[in-house]
Amino acid sequence: MPQIPEKIHELTVGQLSARSGAAVSALHFYEAKGLISSRRTSGNQRRYERDALRRVAFVRAAQRVGIPLATIRDALAELPEERTPTREDWARLSENWRAELDARIQQLGRLRDHLTDCIGCGCLSLDTCVLSNPDDQIGDRISGSRLMAEKKS
Repeated sequence: MPQIPEKIHELTVGQLSARSGAAVSALHFYEAKGLISSRRTSGNQRRYERDALRRVAFVRAAQRVGIPLATIRDALAELPEERTPTREDWARLSENWRAELDARIQQLGRLRDHLTDCIGCGCLSLDTCVLSNPDDQIGDRISGSRLMAEKKS
């Protein structure tokens, strides 16, 4: 992994890409979504503060566990602008996601345990579908061979 000398306070998009492991196109996408920011030089080149490395690492880790980009952006907005975020800052942000991740882990465990039952099923209202319709809760309200997302009023 290429090292960036401490005396360099701003990184080019190429340096940020090489150091973070994120593709240049991903960095442009993150910037367009408000996850990281840069300033433009007089030659219209992007320059990123060094703390962008930690922000990109945070974004990539959160994405790997399925956190939506909008949620990641909201979390990053809570970080201080005047200093590099600390381990405590990151811990506080990630703690908010613990319950959501625990629920996903439970759902994945149920999927793993009942995957054979679900392959080829196609009908999520069966009373035997413990993943998407435990205890046939949906069968009490609607019928049909497909489970459609219900519109919230």
